[in-house]
Amino acid sequence: MKKIHIKRIFLFAALSFLVTGCSEDFLDKAPNDLITKENFYKTEDDFKAATAPLYNRVWFDFNDKFYYGLGDGRSYNLYAPYSDYIYPFADLTETGLTGPLVSAWGSLYNVVQQSNNVIIGIEASNVDAAVKNKYIAEARFMRGTAYWYLASLWGNVIISTDPGVLVKNPVVNTNPTKDVYEFAIRDLEFAAKFLPETAPQTGRLTRYSAFGMLSRLYLSVAGLSDNPNSGTRSQSYLDLAKKAAEKAITDGPYRMLVNYADLFEVDNNNNLESMFALQWVPFGGYGVNNTQQAYFALSSDITGDDAAWGYWTRASNNVLYEYEPKDKRRQATWMADDDHYSTINAANGGYTVDHANTFVNVKKGVVGSTKDNSKITRQNSSLNTYMLRLGEVLLNYAEATLGNNANTTDANALTFVNLLRKRAGLDPKTSLTYEDIRHERRVELCMEGQYWYDLVRRSYYKQQEVINYVTGQSRGIIVPITYAAATNTVSVDATRDNSTRPVGAIDASIFLMPYPESEVIQNPLLSQAPVPYDFKEAKITDLFN
Repeated sequence: MKKIHIKRIFLFAALSFLVTGCSEDFLDKAPNDLITKENFYKTEDDFKAATAPLYNRVWFDFNDKFYYGLGDGRSYNLYAPYSDYIYPFADLTETGLTGPLVSAWGSLYNVVQQSNNVIIGIEASNVDAAVKNKYIAEARFMRGTAYWYLASLWGNVIISTDPGVLVKNPVVNTNPTKDVYEFAIRDLEFAAKFLPETAPQTGRLTRYSAFGMLSRLYLSVAGLSDNPNSGTRSQSYLDLAKKAAEKAITDGPYRMLVNYADLFEVDNNNNLESMFALQWVPFGGYGVNNTQQAYFALSSDITGDDAAWGYWTRASNNVLYEYEPKDKRRQATWMADDDHYSTINAANGGYTVDHANTFVNVKKGVVGSTKDNSKITRQNSSLNTYMLRLGEVLLNYAEATLGNNANTTDANALTFVNLLRKRAGLDPKTSLTYEDIRHERRVELCMEGQYWYDLVRRSYYKQQEVINYVTGQSRGIIVPITYAAATNTVSVDATRDNSTRPVGAIDASIFLMPYPESEVIQNPLLSQAPVPYDFKEAKITDLFN
């Protein structure tokens, strides 16, 4: 691992603020010239200032291109033939030199090490233990989430709890995937135990955020074994996933919005459905801004400026076939000809898409111009990035309940899935299979950076099935289509010829990313066998009591 440039968290406390809903109540800012290690971590306000950058700055390089390039590009929701930050993933041709992959590795370890700095600083303070644990829990939530991504993407990675150790000696062994997941779970279990019942500020975490994230982690680990084609998952982890999801759903403060499209409007940041979201600042500048609108927007008619580079960033044919005719989620996710958006160019009656109906562009993340909202600037929509929302946790519950069965008629699982379907304008299900849940996950969370991780999780115990699924997406053949927005109907256009493009080999290797080349050069042990991690902390055993 390279020597990560580790800044003491207190050196950029002046940037530690959150966007809070429709208002602009920022956290108090401490001037840089007055902050030193000796006078910081003295009060709860210091802890708030220290943890706030964990909601944006450290995640920036992950969010900028990799979040959707990997999560949606590699799963083939997204097709962008001229985008060097999407097509390597969609074409399964990424290498250790692929820019967004290298940036994501650095960003995730930045989350880990800045979280470590916060934990170390707070632990050494003389503040009451109950107060300290609350903010340590916040940092451990972030660290655990980063390690879930690292384990899902690279498998064996380095577990670190002290950045100073790696600075002194960056040539160290990795730890095995199962230990990385266990480390992440322990972080999230600590967070579930010590985070507050209600958020101390809008946009911050609660213990139910941690339970929701735990439901995701338990599902991941449930299928992990030495046999990737075992066909079954650990029932004990499935039970834990179900318990964690149920705890978040029934005891937490989170509720579904009535209108799915409202989830993706700037004015609805930190809504009732949001359990963990990255908080981007309207006028904070590079590093705390959300660049996604610039990459997604179809044209300058939407953004009102030249930051609109999304003409060739499109829905894959494969994902368009997934939508049922009445599914309202499609229009909130993808822009097709004749779709109308009242919140874009609102002063002139809204924006109606008008281009050749032979392709479909991205809508999620595209929110309009400075004339539509004062929280939008060039190349910055300040739209929160969902890292976890209630919709996913409802589906986690259903998947955990289905478990190793062919189908389920569990009343709660059906209720939770049908809440999503009803909001989407679809008929309810009377039983659920894996295919039902896979479908709902893909369309409900489409363009929210999740679907590839669903496939990876499945590959832990049904690897060949997932290889066959990816092969069946026919990524190397681009079939000309026409698309009818009113009915979500894809038709093959026989008047135009298919086109082809080379894709990588589709085999077991697709489920692990290559380590960044620069990291392997500086730390050759990345390529060696992992070493078991020594867990010194006792595991929490009373989490659900």
